[in-house]
Amino acid sequence: MERVLAQPSFTDLALADFGSKRAAEFFARCEALIPFQRLADSVADIFVADQPKGGAPHEPVVQMLKILFVQKCYGMSDPQAEEMLLDRISFRRFVGLSFDDKTPDHSTIWTFRQRLEKAGHGATLFEKTLEILREKGVLMTTGTLIDATIIEAPLGRKRQNGTSTADPAASKTAKGNRAYFGYRAHIATDRQGIITDYVYDTAKVSEHTHFDALAEKETRAVFADSGCRSKERVEKLRARGVVAGFCHRRVKGQKELRPEQRRFNRIVAGIRGFVEHPFASIKAMLGRRARYRGLRRNAMDFGLCAVVCNLRRSMSLSSAT
Repeated sequence: MERVLAQPSFTDLALADFGSKRAAEFFARCEALIPFQRLADSVADIFVADQPKGGAPHEPVVQMLKILFVQKCYGMSDPQAEEMLLDRISFRRFVGLSFDDKTPDHSTIWTFRQRLEKAGHGATLFEKTLEILREKGVLMTTGTLIDATIIEAPLGRKRQNGTSTADPAASKTAKGNRAYFGYRAHIATDRQGIITDYVYDTAKVSEHTHFDALAEKETRAVFADSGCRSKERVEKLRARGVVAGFCHRRVKGQKELRPEQRRFNRIVAGIRGFVEHPFASIKAMLGRRARYRGLRRNAMDFGLCAVVCNLRRSMSLSSAT
């Protein structure tokens, strides 16, 4: 059974004009452009299986999804999200809390996210978001951009017994003469930077590993940097009638790229630059590094960031049209 929120009280009415105007305008656009109830309906079964008769009612699913949305938009931890819900009028108003409602604490937020993870609903929310964006005509079908980025995890410290506090699921890799420890996120986007698919893995797994799976549904063109280029991959894409938009790189014995190769690279760079935008947004949401321990938890967190990133990108595109 879902908890029923309190009706607006005299205090709510008295403070109706208070709060950040800028935040209020942003949240008003979110309410107008994002169907939060549809997203909530797609994952509402997380409370059905184990809800005991006569047990305490759970928090409204749509309210908890809005809390996760706000949390990601502002890059907050669970305790920070609780504090801001207690402190910010505009935040409370957006998620549907009156001043007479009890504020969900950080453990409630954690538990809700864990329920989503255990039910596999990170993927559910991501697919439902794509379905909504397709209905709105936001997604482009003129090619797929593919890239990967490293998301660092804390290195930890050595314990007295010789073990380490570092995340055992994270791994090491090297890039550009620098060592990294953490995870690697692989994404496919459309040509506007909306994420259409993703794979979250440990850092030691090369971007080549998941490339073909991310590109297999594309029928028109695939764009990626030179690190993903191989003769076999180019031939397979062309055999399917797909444009292989990989940047050229110098081969053995080649001192510099030919003029036509440099021109091609400039064209591809202008197209594939959009794949960098969601990475910048998501890393800001994550606080520049993995928040949790374990591949599954961090994959869930990345998936939620991808959902929020897509929703906010769709809002920008809707404003531009």
